[in-house]
Amino acid sequence: MAWFIGAMSGTSLDGVDAVLAQGAADAPLVGRGHVRLAMPAALRDELLALNRGGGADELHRSALAANALARLYAQAVDRLLAGAAIASQEITAIGAHGQTLRHRPREFDGIGYTIQILNGALLAEHSGIPVVCDFRSRDLAAGGVGAPLVPAFHAATFAAAGEDRAVLNLGGIANLTLLGADGSVRGFDCGPGNLLMDLWIRRHRGRDFDADGVWAAGGRVDAALLRAMLADPYFALTPPKATGRDWFDAEWLDRHVGPAMDPQDAMATLAEMTAASVAQDLRRHAPAATRLVVCGGGAANGHLMRRLAALLAPRTTVASSAADGVPPDQVEALAFAWLARAHLERRAGNLPAVTGAVGPRVLGAMYPGGVDERPGLQVARR
Repeated sequence: MAWFIGAMSGTSLDGVDAVLAQGAADAPLVGRGHVRLAMPAALRDELLALNRGGGADELHRSALAANALARLYAQAVDRLLAGAAIASQEITAIGAHGQTLRHRPREFDGIGYTIQILNGALLAEHSGIPVVCDFRSRDLAAGGVGAPLVPAFHAATFAAAGEDRAVLNLGGIANLTLLGADGSVRGFDCGPGNLLMDLWIRRHRGRDFDADGVWAAGGRVDAALLRAMLADPYFALTPPKATGRDWFDAEWLDRHVGPAMDPQDAMATLAEMTAASVAQDLRRHAPAATRLVVCGGGAANGHLMRRLAALLAPRTTVASSAADGVPPDQVEALAFAWLARAHLERRAGNLPAVTGAVGPRVLGAMYPGGVDERPGLQVARR
């Protein structure tokens, strides 16, 4: 039984999750521990600024941010290992996502670029563990959109024979995995998950997120605003499709929500847009789905979960991934541990039916850990 670690910092920029995972070859990985570290405010602000673009010396600043993020990942790994009383030498590899600054999958001639900053070499040096990162770029090189990458893991973990299911990751962006009763797997980004709601509550209430959706639940949905937001052309695109802060950002928010609007009503409408866009996509692309498994930070938003359940009733039941044995805040990090294992086993990590790539590809690049591959040279593990 091999040990892996998955490390993830998502679009919400609220923190780093590290999950300790164990599994035999060809068996699902099972989480054995979890650590979450909050994103330092200064690093979060710098990552947001780099995502928006502009400002002086961006290359220098992005390199420093990549170093800071690697150190934060390393701290999470250290705490995870200390809590589980496991030595770094027992870990096969860390699968580390990094932080997306740009995702432009079809910017030039149908093949664009994606940038997830993380100094993988520095993380390997600090942890003494091999690091697999940069998972998305190979799928883009093969003509895909580079996202979502979690559907293969979702299929291995949540599929049920003979049943149409869907898995919804509610992070900063909402993405769906569609698991057919016939074994088919599809997936795509629906649109904003928590991203715009977090921007709005930070601006108006000084909070990082709307705990349990209480503020949104107390507002009134503005039907005209909801229609205008759902009319954005992204929602009408046919999969494969992927999005992020490059599309749904503060400027997008300000174009739609005028200064005269009651902030709490705007929050209620943003929450309804997330729920409605997911429900719309599920009805359009998987109308026979009987169960929606929800993971990510949005699974803790009671108001959002209730709205999803109401919009999808009676055909589709809505439940947290915890009901299937996987805590919702661990699913995405666990997926990158799974992708690291796939890389080492030279197995494809992408699904062409999901991303639009011309074929399956081994994803990621590896930085060796404690032992140099050249004979006679060794680096002490820390």
